[in-house]
Amino acid sequence: MISPMPSFLKTALLATALLSAGQVFAADADGIVVYNAQHESLTKAWIEGFTQETGIKVTVRNGDDTEMGNQIVQEGAASPADVFLTENSPAMVLVDNAGLFTPVAPTTLEQVDAAYRPAHGKWVGIAARSTVFVYNPGKLPEADLPKSLLDLAEPKWKGRWAASPAGADFQAIVAAVLELKGETATLEWLKGMKANFTAYRGNSSVLKAVNAGQIDSGVIYHYYRFGDQAKTGENSKNTALHYFKHKDPGAFVSISGGGVLASSQHKEQAQAFLKWVTGKDGQAILKTGNSFEYAVGKNAESNPKLVPLQQLDAPKVDASKLDSKKAVELMTQAGLL
Repeated sequence: MISPMPSFLKTALLATALLSAGQVFAADADGIVVYNAQHESLTKAWIEGFTQETGIKVTVRNGDDTEMGNQIVQEGAASPADVFLTENSPAMVLVDNAGLFTPVAPTTLEQVDAAYRPAHGKWVGIAARSTVFVYNPGKLPEADLPKSLLDLAEPKWKGRWAASPAGADFQAIVAAVLELKGETATLEWLKGMKANFTAYRGNSSVLKAVNAGQIDSGVIYHYYRFGDQAKTGENSKNTALHYFKHKDPGAFVSISGGGVLASSQHKEQAQAFLKWVTGKDGQAILKTGNSFEYAVGKNAESNPKLVPLQQLDAPKVDASKLDSKKAVELMTQAGLL
């Protein structure tokens, strides 16, 4: 169930292979190139709305967080990308630490609540997702739910929970634990996780396994269950969500980011795209669409089916300090990757 090769290594090799093959993603002279690690359907809706309003064409190249982040770092100043969009913050930090972003326009930054963007302004939040504990009430009574994400390292949880450690989603959660609790505590928790959990490939697989009664519970992001419920509910009808709250690491809210590359030859259009995504129309797509991710724009409303962001009581995490490389190192040391 666990990938035989660490995800960060596979994606780095993929990025190198693409570069070696000379694969180039070029926009029209009046357009921009977006390297997209967000959900394709959500970014497609953003692009269509932006192009309809501005007339600026967008060429998109889709991949996952780690793949796209490594691709940009490998390409460096020669990257054809104008904009980078992610699902989670660590990939933004990877590119930021390489010095490859140009500051986001102040007018764009002002559109997003300060809690959902790094203070330095090199990139900005475009959406958010909450860590949740999904469980099967038929196998795990509400009275027995864990009070903290860290409780899952205790022996009584052996064989009772699942996660998808090879994915960027869970690695972002580990990076948050690292930032909140430090390296020693994080490694101990990961070792306890290794002893207790069952690995699945992808959060959807975790949800399905919990729903089918194959495992009592799992750690995922909230929108997987909301998305399934909005369809047939066949993969979530036997599940419920537990929100840790109380500023617990398990209440971590992961910020999806957007940034303009310093190497962009179309900075004005690229900045306009970020401004549109974080503005009224772009954030409204999060409320009315089927992504079930949280809107982060000031005064923007999220889908009414979601628990309001303000009620999640999430811990304060500086998104610009999420260290995905160290998180992967610790997960590898604990035998999870």
